[in-house]
Order: sequence, then structure tokens, then C-alpha cells
Amino acid sequence: MLLEQIHDPSDLKKLNLKQLRQLAEELRGEIVRVVSERGGHLASNLGMVELTIAIHYVFDAPEDKLIMDVGHQSYAHKLLTGRYEAFQHLRQRDGACGFPLTEESEYDAFTAGHASTAISAALGMARTRDIMRGDYNVVAVVGDGALTGGMSYEALNDAGQNETRMIVILNDNDMSIAKNVGAVSRYLTRMRQSKGYIAMKQGVRSKLENGHRFARAFYRVLNRTRNSLRSLFVDDQFFAALGFKYIGPVDGHDLKHLIRVLRSTRDNSLPQLIHVVTQKGRGYRPAEDHPDVYHGVAPFYMESGASKSETRVSSGSVAARELIALADNDIRVCAVTAAMPAGTGMIQFQQAHPDRFFDVAIAEEHAVTMAAGMAAQGMKPYVAIYSTFLQRAYDQIMLDVCRNGLPVTFLVDRAGLVGEDGATHQGVFDLSYLRSIPGLIVAAPRDVRDLKKLIELSHETDRPMAIRYPRDCEDLGPGIQSQREFGVGEWELISDGRDVMIFAVGRMVQLSMQASIELMGKGVSAGVVDARFVAPMDRDMLLERACGVKLVVTVEENVINGGFGEGVLEILAKAGVSTPALTLGVPNRYIAHATVAQQLEECGLSAMDIARRVRKRLAELSEARL
Repeated sequence: MLLEQIHDPSDLKKLNLKQLRQLAEELRGEIVRVVSERGGHLASNLGMVELTIAIHYVFDAPEDKLIMDVGHQSYAHKLLTGRYEAFQHLRQRDGACGFPLTEESEYDAFTAGHASTAISAALGMARTRDIMRGDYNVVAVVGDGALTGGMSYEALNDAGQNETRMIVILNDNDMSIAKNVGAVSRYLTRMRQSKGYIAMKQGVRSKLENGHRFARAFYRVLNRTRNSLRSLFVDDQFFAALGFKYIGPVDGHDLKHLIRVLRSTRDNSLPQLIHVVTQKGRGYRPAEDHPDVYHGVAPFYMESGASKSETRVSSGSVAARELIALADNDIRVCAVTAAMPAGTGMIQFQQAHPDRFFDVAIAEEHAVTMAAGMAAQGMKPYVAIYSTFLQRAYDQIMLDVCRNGLPVTFLVDRAGLVGEDGATHQGVFDLSYLRSIPGLIVAAPRDVRDLKKLIELSHETDRPMAIRYPRDCEDLGPGIQSQREFGVGEWELISDGRDVMIFAVGRMVQLSMQASIELMGKGVSAGVVDARFVAPMDRDMLLERACGVKLVVTVEENVINGGFGEGVLEILAKAGVSTPALTLGVPNRYIAHATVAQQLEECGLSAMDIARRVRKRLAELSEARL
């Protein structure tokens, strides 16, 4: 097996073309096998195999810098850079991360996880090289989906107008997570002309290169005039206008031609963009047929492609169904997402009300401000975006929505700890950055029933609101479900306690209830309050329940800094309440990939950990009084 002999990219340079093609097939097989066992991003990685081999065959990493946009297409790169063993434990604790990670390998030039950042980072590295009089190459690999993000064009414009030497490789597979939308996608489709232009070019090249010496001479002449030839089929003036020399389209699975193109661009002194056309999911039929389904997958059976995991109800699907019911009776209700209709569950809304569904592509800032414009004219927009992606639109939330007091509701999906996707995707900062915004209602349901109620409340509320929830939705049952309706800012007493009152947010309510039972078995009477509103807080209930107990505890699936617990401490301090407090949450650091259960344990937020930490604090207080 060739793959096992590749310890670093220099080993590639010892292989001939036939061996490189064999290696490509081995890489595909390994990626499918490991992802079928561990889960991860499949289709995007299968499409990148030949391109990754060609890049490492031509360039000299880590001296030459390779930056991958988003980074979920980096599996072949990891396997070729000495991480074969770590890749066997992909996305598991202490295994290979699913994204580029600088502390994992010197071959990862830049830690990534979000879209549209690679060209900016690459430009920064290229400028540093020029200032320091270095001589390395800088290569940014960008997917066509990432080009729907405005940051890509800011970087292209800057690099092109200043003629900075760098290479941008556009990996064009006509598909990001969901099918690409917008004018950029249509433009790239026109540029591809792939079945015409690429096939024609390859056919001519093959016949002439392998023919008589006069034919080969004619090909060299033809090759020198390729720009004129290409202009008959492809409009490449867009990137030229930005200052980039455009090369392509190039077949992203033709290793021989890829290597030749990369070699010809390697030493060019101008910024260049190589347009490479690839097939997402290549080599694994289920992923080829359904690249959107196989973009990010749980463990599956290789033979059939069927998932090994139990199907769970996603919070996004619940939210979508609730919105559909509202939209059936209110023409003002609409849904907005940023290239994640399936991930957020809003694809159901799209099917039910296509005229009121808007996928704006990877453009979170635009999504938020567009929703503000709609709300300003009387609509009730619901913006469904993952917590970690919504961070990109903080300014738009603050000024365009909340400063104008507009009734936009943010459905903040994938909130809290997210597991195997790792540090760049943990939704553990939203309570901190959202609760700081004046006028924004911030809520977190404890389960599916609470989520439905909060969406109903948002429909009735003429204010901006954010509802944050994890990927999977629990149903804690009607036993603890309050039958009365609640208003904005109202908390709910789940159980009372003489010694300790635990104020919990969202998914932490269930774990706090389990902790209270554990404490009861140890002789500690602990009550639980569902603090479903982080802004505004239920000051009256907090002060009422905080007085007369030995310890106030806050529990949140958010960083401690600036989070719910600090808000509680502020209220208690201003009211002069002297009851000791213990704030439990995610430490103020980036949490690495592992299972959610492992991450909760790492953060001391499992039910047993909560009970243990409460008992420890009570013991410390008891000793202090002696």
C-alpha cells in the first residue's frame, strides 16, 4: 500500500504518475473507511484528492504555505503530512482534528473552520514574506461556496490591485454544503463550460502531445495562444478585473495536467487564480449522487451508505415546523438562512413557503441586515444560523437590528458544546456576546416543548429576540412542564431547595435536575430554577430564591466570561445579597474535538460533576465558618 509509505510530502516526489494515480485511489478508500467509522466531512474531501496530491507534489510544504478555506476538505492533506495514525481517530479526543490546526502539524499553516478567510490569511503571509525578503510560495485553496462570502472579494481586490505574488486555487464543484445560490454561482457555471471547453482542450492536447513532432510543435504554438482560444468559450474577465491572472478551467482529477499547471504558475511574480473543476463525492457512488447529504455525516455502512446512528429529532426541524404553522396564518412570517437550509432544518420551511424563504449563501452579515430591512417594512423574519457562524454578524445584530428595535428573531442553532467538529464550531460564546446588546431578548429552551413556546412568544413580541438551542432536541415530558404561559423575562421554579438553589440555562436544566437528585442522596436539599431568559433576567425570582439558602449556583453551557452567571452575580451584588455564589460553565478557552459527553466532563458540567462541585463548595463554606 503506497499510502503507508508516505510519511511527508517529500515522499510524493519519488513516485511516478501511475503511482500517484494509485495513491489517489488509496486515499479515497482510506477517507471513506475512516469517515464511515468516525463520521466527518466526506464528499468535499473525496473531490479534493488529486488536487491535494498535485499541490504537495509541486510545492514544498511546510516552507511553502498552504491555506485551506474552511478546512473541512483537508483529510487528504492530513494523510499526506505524517498523520496517518492520528487520522484513524479522526475527530475523536486526541485524534486528528477535522479541520486544519496549527498546533497539530507544521504543515497546517493556518487554523481554519469558517468560510471565506483563506485569501485574506494568505495575503497576510505573502506580504510578510515580501517584507522579510523571503522566497516561499503562498497557496490558498478556496471553494466556490466560499466565494459567496464578501470577505473573499475584499481580499482578492486588495491582493490584485497591489500585485502581490500569491496563488489562489478555486476548487469549483458547484456545491458547498447546500447547492450554491446567487449570481456568483451562476457566473462560475458559465465559466466552467466544462463539458465543452475542458473536454475540447484535453482532446486537442492529448492528440497533439502524443503525435508527430510537427504536431507537438503545433501544440506549443496553440498553447501560447490559449487565452484567445479560451475567450471563445469562457468569460474570465471578472478575476482579471480584480488584478488576477486567470488560468482555467482545469480538470481537477487529471493529475498530469494539474501538476503541469501548478508548475507553470509556481514561479510567476503576479497574483494568479487557478480555476479547478472537481466532482464532490468522487469515487464513492452514494456521495457522488447526493453530495449535500454526504457533506457532513455520522458513521455509516460503507456498502450501502446508510447511517449507523439512531435518527434523533433535531431542534432545527422542530423550529421549522413551528414556523410553518405560524406562516400558514401570517404572511409576515419568513425564514432566512446563510447556506444552511438543511443543517438548520429550514429546508422544510422552504418546501412549505418557497416565496418566503431566503438562502443568501455564506453571507451572515448580509442575512442579518436584509432581515432588518424586511422587518422595517412590516415582516416578521426568522434568521436561522449556527451560533458559531452568527458571531460574524455581531455588528449587524447590534446596530442594524437592535439599534432600530426591529422584530427580527434569531434562531441560534448548534448552541453550546457541539462535539467532534471542535474548537472553531463550539457555540459557547453566544450568551456572552448577545446579552451585552441593549434591547435584545435572549432565551434558551430546556427542551422541545419550551422551544415551541418561545417561538410562539417571539411571534407575539414586537422586539428583537434570540432563541439559542443545541442540535438535538430533548423532550423532558409533561411532568415538569408548566401549564401556564410565560412572558418575556419570566423564569420557572422546577423544584425548591433549603440548602442550594441552582439557576440553570437551556440544556443544563436537565443535568441540574439530575445533580439535585444526586445531592439529595448526599443529604443536600437543592432546588432548580429554569432561567430560560438570559436577557432580561427574572430579577424578582432570583432575589426571592437566593435569600435564605447557603449557596446560589448558576449553570450554563457558555463561557463563564460575560455569561449568564456573571449577570446573576451583578444583580445579587447590586441588591446587596450576601449569599455565596458558584458559577459553573465552560472555561474561557477553546474546547477541542471530542464527544459532547466528554466535553461536558472536561468542563465539569456533567450531572455528577455539578453535584460534586456544589458539595465541595459547601464544604469550603462550612470550614470557613468554623
